[in-house]
Amino acid sequence: MSGGRQLSSFVVHDLLFGIDVQEVQEAIRHLEITRVPLCPRLIAGLLNLRGQIITAIDLRVCLDLPERSPAQVPVNLILRTQEGLLSLLVDEIGAVLEPGQDAFELAPSTLRGQLKGFIREIFKMPDRLLLILDTKRLLAELLSMTAAAPSRDVTALQHPA
Repeated sequence: MSGGRQLSSFVVHDLLFGIDVQEVQEAIRHLEITRVPLCPRLIAGLLNLRGQIITAIDLRVCLDLPERSPAQVPVNLILRTQEGLLSLLVDEIGAVLEPGQDAFELAPSTLRGQLKGFIREIFKMPDRLLLILDTKRLLAELLSMTAAAPSRDVTALQHPA
């Protein structure tokens, strides 16, 4: 690789997403998730990763995409954030990509719904678009959603220091 911007790619529904590889700690095929009563639907629950409790966010719910079939087991994409570790539930993990910096474009105005708010930019690949997910904005939105619902248990989004 030439030392440019590296993106970890993953698939949710039929969409290809990318995030900066430096945000990714690891990808894990299956971890048991414990549901948290009264949490917003997009919080799938909590998982225990080697003794650390991590919030799991279902990107399908977050982006208003169709539900996963019961037979389809999600992959936990463990991210490093300023608030601690966070798991994004995705359908499959792709490759690490290194597109040229000049190949990126702003997100098109044709994106709709939640998808529009969380896509920072796009990269045109030969056979599909790579949507660059704005994880900071996603996390900020999640925190504001839980803060706006004081009757709900928001401890699931608080990570140990």
